Amino acid sequence: MVGFQSLVIPLLFASWATAHPVPVNFPPYRWKSELCKLSPFLAKILCPRDSPSSTTSVTTPIGTAQGTSDEDGATRFSVKYAQAARWQAPSIATKWELPNGSSDVTALPLPCAQLGSDSVIGTEDCLSMILYVPSSVSKGSNAPTFMWIHGGSFVTGSATDAGLDGSQLAAATNSIVAVIQYRLGALGFLAPSGVHNLAVADVMAALGFLQKVVPSFGGSASKITIAGQSSGANMVRALLAVPSADSLFQSAILQSDPMDFGFLSTSLQQDLLDIFMQNVNCTASDTSCINALSLNDVMSSQNTLLDMAGNSELDPAIGASEPMRPVLDNVLIKSTLDSTSPFPKVSKPVIVSTVRNEAGPTIYGGFPDSVNDSLYEELVSFTFGDPRTSRILNTAVYAASPSVDGVEADQRPQLEELGTDQIWRCASWAFARNWVANGGKAYVGEYQVGATYPGNDEVPFCTSGGAVCHQDDIEIVFGTTPNPTAAQAALTKEMQARYSNFLHNGNPNANGFATWQVAGTDNVNAINLGAPGLATVGACNTSYWGNFVQFDYQVFDL
Repeated sequence: MVGFQSLVIPLLFASWATAHPVPVNFPPYRWKSELCKLSPFLAKILCPRDSPSSTTSVTTPIGTAQGTSDEDGATRFSVKYAQAARWQAPSIATKWELPNGSSDVTALPLPCAQLGSDSVIGTEDCLSMILYVPSSVSKGSNAPTFMWIHGGSFVTGSATDAGLDGSQLAAATNSIVAVIQYRLGALGFLAPSGVHNLAVADVMAALGFLQKVVPSFGGSASKITIAGQSSGANMVRALLAVPSADSLFQSAILQSDPMDFGFLSTSLQQDLLDIFMQNVNCTASDTSCINALSLNDVMSSQNTLLDMAGNSELDPAIGASEPMRPVLDNVLIKSTLDSTSPFPKVSKPVIVSTVRNEAGPTIYGGFPDSVNDSLYEELVSFTFGDPRTSRILNTAVYAASPSVDGVEADQRPQLEELGTDQIWRCASWAFARNWVANGGKAYVGEYQVGATYPGNDEVPFCTSGGAVCHQDDIEIVFGTTPNPTAAQAALTKEMQARYSNFLHNGNPNANGFATWQVAGTDNVNAINLGAPGLATVGACNTSYWGNFVQFDYQVFDL
């Protein structure tokens, strides 16, 4: 019995890898960067963040910050916020320093080391962020800061990912936008010493850095909101479970957090670490062997571990999609933030959102052809085991569609809805109920309009029929949708107005838009984003997911 996260990967891993040699969350296409180097004209069109522009200097407590302004009315500052030796805790920067030893204020940070299509890309010296300061914010403005944590299953991604230019968002919300990077994969989660959550510590260091420097740019050190999408939202949830991080931010936004996965237990983390150490052929006590490891050695061993997870060769509780993720270590992270352990008292306001077709890229990308009812039942059985399988298949919303005129129905719609509900939607609603029950305010929403994110355009389902697939909310929020439709432009305007109010006062209601009610402990009042009315509850009620059919974190007691 394995989680839904393992549904497609064990069966189609090889074909999926062939069809997608570059990870979905891979940094912006490098061919664009190469074209941008050819002429200023191309740079302005294709890579506005790389375009020539005027520079601005700001005096901070740790030195002079130099930034470059852009046509969206914001000034961009790239900076190294912390430093860390391999598998060591980060230390917050004590001087203003451009990333990667650069002397060019227009240069963007290199991504944290990760596996590209056929080689290792990025660098270990990667604890950097990009600040976007709008012209409306200046010293003394007391403006809020929006800190974005990128996704990528904790193994890919960067502050320069597609759609993450924060200039337009900063200008629209009158806030400082900070897009950060943190150590990924084995370098962020598998320290041979057994120390947990180095990547979480990186993000906490970024918050500490922001508290120190944002007043110099016109920001308030006490008005920082953390936000992220997918594994970035998972990181946000991890920070909400870190008591020592409580004073570092005032509110949180979680977009498409795969909450069904749960945090890893220390025993599962140790299993992963043991396998990783076997792969690098070192023992945990052999510091000479560990210190001699090259970056390629580390990444090759990480790749072997990911392959093992994808082929269901690890404990099923670890899962295939995010085998390396935050750990409930009772040192930093001290709560599961779900119903498997006592939920802490909370007070921060949060926004929790999902998109209508979270599982679309996985299901329709993994199964480009129709799925018949026998394969559907086989997949559900393989995924959920008993008693969850029989309960799911006997539930109307997930039951196999009957044949029509002797032609077998395509069961992918049920498969996609099942994956969306289990991993993202219903798990997020359960989190919101728990959050409210323990003192906080939660605003829940579901995107009915999106902008096709790079990678999703390779999946026909995601580009036709009005589907809103995982990641399709990113460019809507940042206002970076290329040639937006009227519906996309309208939703961007709405979300940025709502986010602006939330950043300033913890409430996402804005003039001219429908009232967004706080979630209750039963009805979460999830609003449709991009369409009128409330989201359909379906199976995301209190009696089905988490009760009649358990989430993976309950089954595996994570």
